[in-house]
Amino acid sequence: MNAEKRINIIKNWILSYTESTGTNLETLVVGVSGGIDSSVVSAICAKTGINTIAASMPIKQKNSQHSLSIQHQDWLKRNFKNIECPIINLDNVFKNFQNDLSNYSSEIGFANSRSRIRMATLYQIAKSKNGIVVGTGNKVEDFGVGFYTKYGDGGVDISPIADCTKTQVWEMGKELGILESIIHAKPTDGLWDDGRNDEDQLGLSYTQIEEAMKNNKSKYYDKYLSIRKPNIHKMVPIPVCKFEKDE
Repeated sequence: MNAEKRINIIKNWILSYTESTGTNLETLVVGVSGGIDSSVVSAICAKTGINTIAASMPIKQKNSQHSLSIQHQDWLKRNFKNIECPIINLDNVFKNFQNDLSNYSSEIGFANSRSRIRMATLYQIAKSKNGIVVGTGNKVEDFGVGFYTKYGDGGVDISPIADCTKTQVWEMGKELGILESIIHAKPTDGLWDDGRNDEDQLGLSYTQIEEAMKNNKSKYYDKYLSIRKPNIHKMVPIPVCKFEKDE
């Protein structure tokens, strides 16, 4: 399937979902990071014609990362009329959160908390605008290795690109005319002070992970499984203690 067709399918799927809710949804809310996934999702949301809010939410962000999100917001405003692009600086929110939980300090915990603070922000925006939060996770992250924050960037109402590989997202980005600086930027989750990218954390590139997902004979397969195993709990339903029906 070519990128243009995939984009149209996603656009129509979003429209179909919003119509099916019967709640007169008015707004699509997306968090934009300056990465390819959120850039593609926000552009497709805007293409639906539904009012779209593409929010940048820096938290102690590297200038190079935040600059890309601003560039994408500017691109959206040049190309669509139904777009709103707020910049919501959450530095102080996060700083207070860290201070109040200083007795429970955890580097990875605080990294994940950045994502959860952003999630709460998006839902506040969505509630105020009769909207829904649109996810930006791709198939590799959401169902391959579980590379996302539970109840953070994984906390969304719909996931339009969760059945698309990273390669397919890049292809859609090119078709949409997303900025070259974003298409060629190293993917990063933006949760760390040192600006580490996804490959630094995973130990494999997205292309290598895709190969392993398709072929269990791949030389990357064992590494892929070692990344996936600790994250399986994110990709399965929450365990529920069930009782037999009363006789």
